[in-house]
Amino acid sequence: MVEDSLTTADCLQITREVGFDSLLTTGKPYTTSCPLPFQADSVKTARDVTRSTLRNWGLSELSDDAALVVSELVTNAVRYAMYSTAPQGIQLLLMRVAPHVLLAVADPSDEVPTPKEPDFVSENGRGLYIVETYSQCWGWDPLARGGKAVWALFRADS
Repeated sequence: MVEDSLTTADCLQITREVGFDSLLTTGKPYTTSCPLPFQADSVKTARDVTRSTLRNWGLSELSDDAALVVSELVTNAVRYAMYSTAPQGIQLLLMRVAPHVLLAVADPSDEVPTPKEPDFVSENGRGLYIVETYSQCWGWDPLARGGKAVWALFRADS
């Protein structure tokens, strides 16, 4: 995890203030939202949107880490939520909450994201370990409409 004075309580306070349910349905300044289908190429789309948004915000230095984290979050959403019977798909949300950037991926699955002990030989199972390693903190919030938003917070120094 990236060293910072941000505590878990701070992370939770930021996500509660943001309110994912309202953000996913209404645009706010310094917010980018992108619907994604349950397809493997959604991961590339999410990376591209993340990189271009951060570049537009003057935060290119976060692009590599944020794109890696968003790849893992969208991959998990595609993998675990694609069989959901809910009508909504996946949604990527990026928000500048100075001095932080919040990335969130909402999906219709109510399954709680559970980190696994990383197996560095296996082809999968390292996603949340990567999210934890490259972000300041991460977590998930249930959505009122069903499903969840899994989020990661980054510090933006500019």
